[in-house]
This record gives sequence, C-alpha cells and structure tokens, in this order.
Amino acid sequence: ACAQVTRAMASGRGLACRLTGARAFSSASLKKTLVHAEHVEDGGKMVDFAGYSMPVQYTKSGAPHTLSIIDSTKWTRESASLFDVSHMCSIRWTGKDAMAFVERVTTADVQGLETMRGTLSVIPNERGGVIDDTMVTKCHSKEHGEHVYQVVNAGCADKDLKHFDEQLGRFGGDVKMEVLWDSRGLYALQGPKAIGVVERLSGTDLSKVAFGQSLWLSIEGAECLVSRCGYTGEDGVEIFVPGDAAVQVWRRLRDEPEVRLAALGARDALRLEAGLCLYGHDLDEDTTPPEAGLSWVVGKARRDPKAANPFIGSERILAQLADKSLVKRLRAGLMPSAGPPAREGAAIETPDGQVVGTVTSGTMSPCLRKNVAMGYIDKPFNKKGTDLQVVVRGKKYPAKTTGMPFVPTRYYKPWAALGRGLRAAATDDTFVRGLFAHGGLASETRRLFFAPDVSRKPRLLLCDVSVP
Repeated sequence: ACAQVTRAMASGRGLACRLTGARAFSSASLKKTLVHAEHVEDGGKMVDFAGYSMPVQYTKSGAPHTLSIIDSTKWTRESASLFDVSHMCSIRWTGKDAMAFVERVTTADVQGLETMRGTLSVIPNERGGVIDDTMVTKCHSKEHGEHVYQVVNAGCADKDLKHFDEQLGRFGGDVKMEVLWDSRGLYALQGPKAIGVVERLSGTDLSKVAFGQSLWLSIEGAECLVSRCGYTGEDGVEIFVPGDAAVQVWRRLRDEPEVRLAALGARDALRLEAGLCLYGHDLDEDTTPPEAGLSWVVGKARRDPKAANPFIGSERILAQLADKSLVKRLRAGLMPSAGPPAREGAAIETPDGQVVGTVTSGTMSPCLRKNVAMGYIDKPFNKKGTDLQVVVRGKKYPAKTTGMPFVPTRYYKPWAALGRGLRAAATDDTFVRGLFAHGGLASETRRLFFAPDVSRKPRLLLCDVSVP
C-alpha cells in the first residue's frame, strides 16, 4: 500500500520488523474489512494501515495462530499462511474499448493476454514515473463476459481512481469503470501447501494452472475468482470472495490444518526476501520502470514508439529501454555484513565515502538470519558484487551489492522447465510431436520453430513457451 509517514514497530522474538505504512491507532473512523471481527477474535494486533484497521501480528495467548514474525515468515515458506488483503481496491472494466483504455493507463499488453491470465503492470504518469503498481487480468465471467479485472494498492486507490476518471474524460469510447472495494473479501493463501488446501476445498485439480492464471472455483458454495499469484515469492493464490460469503470462506481456510493466519509484519518480511517492491518506498512517481528493474512490465507489443495507442509516459520509458545510458541509477540488492538493518533513507556509500545511493527497504531476513536491503544505486556501483557501505545511525557498515531475490522464489511455472528441457535435449521433432499427441503440452506451449540441420533432420532451435 502507499506509504504513510508514520510507522509502527512490531516485534517478534528477535526480529524487529519496521512496518512502513502502519501506525498504532485509537480512532474508530478507520475502515474495516469484512473479516475485521475475525482478526480481533483471533488476537490480531490492529494498526492503521492505509486507512484500514489491519492486523500486524496475532498475539492471543495459547492460540494456534499466535506466531512471532520470524515463525510466521518461516511457516509461509514451509506450509501455508492466510492473509487478509481485502483493503486493496478492485476495478472491473467493461465495454468494447475497455482493453484499449487499460492499455492507455498501464504498460500491460492486455489484448495480448490469454483469457483468464494476468500480469503485474504499472500506472505511469506523463514523466514515466510510477503512480502505482497494479495487477491486470483479462477475465471472463458468465455475467460480464470478457472484461478486465484490475487490483490497485489501498493507499493509492483514491489517487488512482481520480487519475482514471480524468483519463476516461479524455479517452472517450465505450468503457465502464466499476469499483469493487469493501463489498468483497480478498484473501491471499501463500506457501507450498496452499494449492493442496484449495484443491481439497474446491474439488479441483490445479496442476495445469500456472502462476498468473485465474479461474472460477466454488468454495463453501460461493463462486470465487482464484488467481495463482501472490506477494511472498511462494506459490499460492489470491481469492476474491463475494461479500455474503466472505466470513464463511475465511473461517474455512483458517481452520485447515496446514494454515496459520499471517499479517502485515510477516508479509513485509516475505516480500523483501523475495525482492519485491513496496509502493511509496521502492517505487514512486519519480522512478521509472527501467530504473526499478521492472522493464519486463512493459509488454513487448507496447514498445513501438509509433503505436496508435501509446501508454501515458511512453516517450521517456521507451527511450530508456532503447538506450540504457539514459538510466543513471538502478534498484539493487544489498547484503550488509555487520551492524543493525539498514532502513529506508540510509545512505549508500563507496568505501571512500562517496554517496552513491539510498536504501529504500531493509530488514533482518527471518529465513537467512542476515540483514538484507534494497535501494537505488548510481551506475556503475550497482553491479553485483560491488563493495559499498551503508550508514546507519551515523555509523558505517560494509555491504555488498547482490542479486535479488534474496530467498529463491517458487512460482509455479510448469511449462518453463519443460521448455528449458526441450531446448537442451531435442534433436528432432519426434519427441515433440509425441508430446502433442499424448497431451503432454498445453496448447499455449506449441509455438515451436524448426530449421533443417546439415543432416536434413528438423532440429529444434527455439521453444517459445508461453509462461507468466
């Protein structure tokens, strides 16, 4: 969510998790999700997060869901954790020009997506900076037919919606924006055992549903939109639940033996371990996607400077993609070797004291038991393995740039591994044709290109497997 200036400190058995965007509160005017009472009953320590009363940790004595932030993070990596993310804002775009409009206000190639597939994108401003990051899905339902389903950050939703309203006035066309916010539940079930839970509750085999794909499933009698995605680096799903079933579905998910409740403290540690950006800290309106290491969110079909429907801010972003020398700083990972965690705002210096960057996020990794951080570093000091130092409370500590994620991600991409194997092993098309004949490849994987070698046998040169 968009950052607020104030912060709350949530501690958990050796880990001080400085949760940006949250603060302790006493006001009754905060918004509440549909399962707010469930959080309180289960011992949620509630804080103000993006204008919502949200749990930062569960602390009820003796309750199974009472875990330290360290243990909650590890439980997610080893089993399954349930997060309430209903504070995030959903938008349904309908009308014959809906996809064209969403392509105007984001960098996504919406028309190029397969139906029921989504992608991470950004909402750029005229300068190429990021107004917000967003998930965009080309969806289909019985009631609305083909449409676009979008999710934006809670703390940025008001400015996002204002921006969309302004752009709709300029765009014209047949587009309808329907805001779905506090009327539905949105739950993230994350971890290696999450899919097994959903399969059991829905009676559906999800082995052919890859990361980024969505489908409609019946859970507790409610028709839910389930997307295989998440913000933890783990396999898992996000489940959109109709309002009248929100509490019932939450309770059923919570009570499964593999599942423990998790909250904002663990969520922030998980996303940082996975090298994922938090808006308002690692992304803002003065940072472009190429600077943030997010060039991939600009769909290949959106990179034509002469496109009939260019996205807002395309001039600067496409220029940076075409000429990397225009990018002067880049987001990079840091591994300080000593001292306390380097938090947001900490200076990044060369060993001789030259300031070359600023930390945007940092913590002690619960899984690595080491300090990790990310920040923006001037080129060429961003290169992996560069010796630098971070300044924390006036003291300087050695650090080294590193790749991200810090903890390996485990997104479910079954056809990616198959594609790598085909590239390495196939010498003719017999094996590939056999896979097609026996259903070993989904239809979206069948873009195969062959050329004859000197023995005139068709040789596999490239297997362009469509994965998220």
